[in-house]
Amino acid sequence: MSGENRPSRASRLATASALPLCLILASCSDEAAPAAPPQIVAFVTAEPKVVNQMVSLTGTIVARNTATYAFETGGRVTDVFVDVGDRVSAGEVLAKLDPTQQQASVAAAKAAVASAEASLTEATSAFDRQSKLLAQGFTTRSDYDSAEQTLASARSKRDAAKSDLVTANNDLDDTVLKADANGVITSRSVDPGQVVSAASAAFGFARAGALDAEFRIQEQLLISGKRPGQIRVALVEDPSVVAIGHIREISPLIDSSTGTVLVKVGLDDPPEAMNLGAAVVGYNDNESVEKAIGLPWTSLVVSGGKPAVWVVAEDGTARLTEIAIAAYRTDDILVAKGVEAGQRVVSAGAQLVLPNQKLEIVAAGAKDAAAGATGAGDEAPAAGASEGAPAKDTAR
Repeated sequence: MSGENRPSRASRLATASALPLCLILASCSDEAAPAAPPQIVAFVTAEPKVVNQMVSLTGTIVARNTATYAFETGGRVTDVFVDVGDRVSAGEVLAKLDPTQQQASVAAAKAAVASAEASLTEATSAFDRQSKLLAQGFTTRSDYDSAEQTLASARSKRDAAKSDLVTANNDLDDTVLKADANGVITSRSVDPGQVVSAASAAFGFARAGALDAEFRIQEQLLISGKRPGQIRVALVEDPSVVAIGHIREISPLIDSSTGTVLVKVGLDDPPEAMNLGAAVVGYNDNESVEKAIGLPWTSLVVSGGKPAVWVVAEDGTARLTEIAIAAYRTDDILVAKGVEAGQRVVSAGAQLVLPNQKLEIVAAGAKDAAAGATGAGDEAPAAGASEGAPAKDTAR
């Protein structure tokens, strides 16, 4: 072999020193990578609850039966005896019109009646005379018939005059406006000296007796279609004054300006302290969500745009389960469907859980839960992902 092809001494030493290093690396690659420690999370045990969903709304006390008083004849107002808020009794005078024209009409009607009575007396005498003469044969049948027709005409004129007198007296009575029942004046549209026409509104009137509480509520509260059995109504200024009522009427129309629906609650035997116009609060504390399960809001995650929670299986792995939420509250959520009583639900560290991942679970509130699950959760926003579980942390 020629000297040019023989390996140098330096190359033989480099090959000899690299051989042990290759053997060490080969032995390391054959060893398995150490397993990641299980994720520490806290859990709660699902327990069914009966939760009262009390709804409270502010409303106003109103009269169930209302009316509008108006003069039945026109004229100038001379006196107004009541104002808004005054309580009135049946037959009490509310206002008066100037009766001069109506008094003149009554006087003219009385004169017409007197004239008709005189004409009737004269016609009666003439008819009686013709009757006697006809019986004796001293008058003609034509004169008798004429006297009879005159008598009938006089009677008709007398009756018409009496009818006009009744109308004139009614017009005179209409110049005095009176209340027809006990109640409260709610509005006033007339003042002394004002000229009003017949049937123009003068006073608003609330009849004493049955009372309602009116509430304007959002239409969403009516979607369920369930009517509560009873409503508890209390005064705002004195909550100890309470009455029980039932929904009497729901308006079929929605107020376009507020988006609310008018609901009237009929009150059963309201106390005297509940006056018209008083502000009240209505409570519906009969509604409840049966078999609702309360879970901490920290257990809530999202799966496909829907609410979900991590349920811990018997083998300690996590299973993402979609739920139906009955209500959101300040400290927790109420689950109507998706979680059964007795199941374990991840309550802290849910943002770090992966499907079928082995978990180290501790009861909620334990010190190690706060140190492990809550502490790890501080890094979740940086490495989190959608669909209920974040991408794996690069540190693990």
